[in-house]
Amino acid sequence: MSELLVNSHNGHISASQRIPVIARPFVSERAAKTLDLVEKFVEEECIPADEVYVRQIGETTAQRFTSHPSIVEDLKARAKELGLWNLFLPKNHFKEGAGFSNLEYGLMAEYLGKSRTASEATNCAAPDTGNMEVLAKYGTDAQKKRWLGPLLEGKIRSGFLMTEPQVASSDATNIEMRIERDGDSYVLNGSKWWSSGIGDPRCEIYIVLGKTDPSNTDKYKQQSVILVPHDAPGITIHRMLSVFGYDDAPHGHGHVTFTNVRVPASNMVLSEGDGFKIIQGRLGPGRIHHAMRSIGAAEKALEWFLARLNDPRKKPFGAMLNQHGIMLDRVARSRIEIDAARLAVLNAAIKIDESDAKGALKEIAEVKVLVPEVNLTVIDRAIQAYGGAGVSQETPLAAMYANGRTMRIVDGPDEVHLLQLGKNENKRGDAHKRRIEAQRRKGEELCRRYGIEMKDPLFLGRSTGEAKSKL
Repeated sequence: MSELLVNSHNGHISASQRIPVIARPFVSERAAKTLDLVEKFVEEECIPADEVYVRQIGETTAQRFTSHPSIVEDLKARAKELGLWNLFLPKNHFKEGAGFSNLEYGLMAEYLGKSRTASEATNCAAPDTGNMEVLAKYGTDAQKKRWLGPLLEGKIRSGFLMTEPQVASSDATNIEMRIERDGDSYVLNGSKWWSSGIGDPRCEIYIVLGKTDPSNTDKYKQQSVILVPHDAPGITIHRMLSVFGYDDAPHGHGHVTFTNVRVPASNMVLSEGDGFKIIQGRLGPGRIHHAMRSIGAAEKALEWFLARLNDPRKKPFGAMLNQHGIMLDRVARSRIEIDAARLAVLNAAIKIDESDAKGALKEIAEVKVLVPEVNLTVIDRAIQAYGGAGVSQETPLAAMYANGRTMRIVDGPDEVHLLQLGKNENKRGDAHKRRIEAQRRKGEELCRRYGIEMKDPLFLGRSTGEAKSKL
């Protein structure tokens, strides 16, 4: 058994053997075998390759956003050879994918989340996954041929442009970028930031949300989605935005402006006014993909945590860290929280498989809030165990924490999902109030029928008697 796969005191327990019992009936034999291949590919090839990747990117800003590490292409070739390609497109909605369900991909994505290179190596990296789903679901034949085909083949990459610096973009109806019809073209003017993927030199197409009809009385019909080639005249990428000091090169998150950018009218996705529907359809699967990968990141953090606890060189106060009760308490809590979060993610995936992302809004929102919190908590515990090394480049934990923290903001901040969840849950409040009151009344009626006095069994009624008034 390769040391790269050892994951327990008994050697190696395969990924398929660790599928939660509650999920096993939903996993095909083919998916279970593929899951083991994904685990082996990530642990033996991708994680070691991460070290090469970060060094091939370069050091200067110019180098980091013009480079394409050759190790990625080698990994992509290997992934294709293993049949680990386009795993994310669910079989009940798309014909272009590898034929797995959301649940089956969720189990695989957990392993992809343990490596910086694994998602791109298998052509399952954001923002391409969400963008490919948009094109596969809503694109015309011409749009699919021009953009979806190369994306599915891994020949190009894409950008997703929604958020704007001057408005509260957590409410997508606030988006201001104008998309105006002019003959057989559309003209775009406005500014975007946190434009994921826009820094990659292989990024050739942007999926852009803007307003075509800002005066429409229905605020959900004002927006449209349009495809913008990366080399259309009038586009200026001003800078890349850092995430806690990390630049996420080479794909990055850019601040970009559009000045009279003209694209063919045929680049409109669906029709004018369909933008909000398209974006909601895109963000739903994207949210659960993030949650799936975040489970893997939390598992990786726990692995690093356990490795530190069992390092014989580290003996604070004369004892190894695994002999300190507080550390074992943190390990136990991490195990419980990860396992519970995983079940919530798999439940959401099953719900999507049974309907679609719209039919699983509650479940998706729950994991969108829960999983990043669990991920950050586990990473934080691991960082604490490593001390200074945990917040430095000595371990991957600091970068993992920075990435994990953004998950509480991307695809809609926690507050948006909590507010909506709270509102929907509160709709049941009046029904519960009526039921509880009805049950109490029936209880009182039953007491009378059985001749039971409605009296508190703990009632004492003791008194010291009446006090004398002051004379």
